[in-house]
Amino acid sequence: MPQWKQFSGTWPLQTQMQAVAAGTWTGFVFNELYTWGDKNDGQLGQNNFVNQSSPTQVGTQTYWNQIEAGNQSAIATTTSNALYTWGGNGSGALGLNDTANRSSPTQVGSLTTWSKVSIGGSFSAAIKTDGTLWMWGANSVGELAQNNTVYKSSPVQVGALTTWSKISCGSNHSLAVKTDGTLWSWGFNTYGELGQNNRVNLSSPVQIGALTTWTQISASHDASYSLAIKTDGTLWVWGTNGVGQLGLNDGVLRSSPVQVGALTNWSLISSATGVSTSIKTDGTLWMWGVNNAGQLGQNNTIYRSSPVQVGSDTNWSKIASGGGYTLSTKTDKTLWAWGSNTSGKLGLNDAVNKSSPTQIGSDTTWISVATGTSLSMSISQSTT
Repeated sequence: MPQWKQFSGTWPLQTQMQAVAAGTWTGFVFNELYTWGDKNDGQLGQNNFVNQSSPTQVGTQTYWNQIEAGNQSAIATTTSNALYTWGGNGSGALGLNDTANRSSPTQVGSLTTWSKVSIGGSFSAAIKTDGTLWMWGANSVGELAQNNTVYKSSPVQVGALTTWSKISCGSNHSLAVKTDGTLWSWGFNTYGELGQNNRVNLSSPVQIGALTTWTQISASHDASYSLAIKTDGTLWVWGTNGVGQLGLNDGVLRSSPVQVGALTNWSLISSATGVSTSIKTDGTLWMWGVNNAGQLGQNNTIYRSSPVQVGSDTNWSKIASGGGYTLSTKTDKTLWAWGSNTSGKLGLNDAVNKSSPTQIGSDTTWISVATGTSLSMSISQSTT
């Protein structure tokens, strides 16, 4: 019997386990999904409405790929490019052609062509493998980019282009990058979060400037500002700035992109509820903004309006900032949390705020993180 080097498909779990136990498959990759935090609308995907203060596996499936958490709902893809949603379903945010909440992952249609996903306040977006962009849910300020304000409870295509590359949904606005490196925005714009040098809402995608050098984007959840990184490693920000979340050493709103300092080694970004987070190419972690619950990881509650390093470690890998807290993995695949701990969303089996990074358990299998208002998610990966 030949041995497989790697497999990450969607064979039934029993078949997987039987093959692994028999020694006929090696290098089999298991991607298990874990959630914890608030349960109000079933957003933990546990088929119940019980809070969890430590990571709890969602079902028995081992094929999860990309995960994103929203205010009261979640979205995920599998390794076979199927799309699943669960949790609160106001305005049809789950894309299931109704407004009924789901307390366990439910597949959106039957297609297996979904590639990248994002979830906002009450709406969602996904890019297919063919480069088309699809959205659904609330649309009161043009969040769905349909040139109207009609909500949709199932996926609708944004235009006819096949060149969408990345998507990030915020509370009421979205950012997207095309394959040519151009940056686009739409939705709510009262605080200049669309980067258009005005404060006018947009119900269809409009390009931000004329540059073709954008690579990373983050539209803030529960707040009205945006972050982006260019291919040269520079960091740019715009939108509301009442707690210094733009990192510009002031509290002044910006309605078009402004560079943060002069460094060219910014790599990853995340933003939510007045907190901005970034990992540099040297593996250091930096944060700025509001800090009332210790969410900046500085072992205090002092606000910062410019980036400050979190500790001295140089092995930070993935980040996700949510409702007053942050989750992060390190290169050794350990999982860390800090900030507000309402509903146990830090996963530390208590409800105590933490003002510096604290490790969740001792496992070294965590490969990704996602945060919402009070919903935490992570994928644990193991290989036979």
